[in-house]
Order: sequence, then C-alpha cells, then structure tokens
Amino acid sequence: MIEITVRPDHVTVNGHARHGPPGEDIVCAAVSALTQTLAESLRALTADAVRIVEDNGYRSIWYRNLSESGKLLVDSFFIGICGIADSYPECIKIL
Repeated sequence: MIEITVRPDHVTVNGHARHGPPGEDIVCAAVSALTQTLAESLRALTADAVRIVEDNGYRSIWYRNLSESGKLLVDSFFIGICGIADSYPECIKIL
C-alpha cells in the first residue's frame, strides 16, 4: 500500500501499490508521475526552497513558506492523489 502524507511543511509518499507486477503497476506509475511533477514544478515554477529526499518506494518533498504558486501546486497534487485514491482505495492510504 502507498501511504501519502500532506502536511504544511512537506509531502511524503511511501510504499508500493502492488496493483500489478513491478514495472507494470499503473497505480504506482500514476502516483510517481504526480509526485515527480510536484517536485520538479516547485523547483522550476517557483522560487520556493525545496528539499527532496528519495529512496526506493519513498519520496519526501520538504518546503517552508510556500508562495501562492507553490501552494497551488501542492493543492493540485492533492486533488490528483485523491482521485487516484478514490479509484484504488485498496492501494493508497492518505494520512
């Protein structure tokens, strides 16, 4: 199961969906794409200070004092993640 935490100072994504074989898991791919897009968008589209920690099955994006653009990006990430969690509740847990 993928556990997702969205806090005022960070977003953490941890685990694997186990919806399909490794390399073919559409739930993992969708969550990974949204998480990577959030990290890269915060870096490319804002001046916000961002720190990213990554490991196999784990990614944490840390930030402080987000700009309005940064907040919008995090909100957009959360909307996308909630949509995936609604479709695959057995694979994703939002904490």
